[in-house]
Amino acid sequence: MTTQDPKALLETFANPHPNREYEIEINCPEFTSVCPVTGQPDYGTVTITYSPDQKCVELKSLKFYIQSYRNKGIFYEKLTNDILNDLSAVIEPKWMLVTGDFNARGGITTRVTAEYIAEGMEEE
Repeated sequence: MTTQDPKALLETFANPHPNREYEIEINCPEFTSVCPVTGQPDYGTVTITYSPDQKCVELKSLKFYIQSYRNKGIFYEKLTNDILNDLSAVIEPKWMLVTGDFNARGGITTRVTAEYIAEGMEEE
């Protein structure tokens, strides 16, 4: 059985306004993965906010990418950073923020936020 790299699922299209500074916010409120310790399902909302440069992510492909985590045993910290790494590598935004807000398990909620800033875009 061949396992496809989830990043290969992501498709892009040309930014229709590459000379304009603007933000895109995408909410994925039905995110599901699996706890690698207990094997129990984890649920949450993943929010992706970015300022595009030359490319934008195509949403249907993003849906399939997000669904690739459904049966994956992975910690919140890793999956949030993996999503950031994969998306920023594919669309090369000016900046990107990925936030995972995970539902309560055992009375504890978790929010993980990871940020990408393109080289040369850092604030001075």
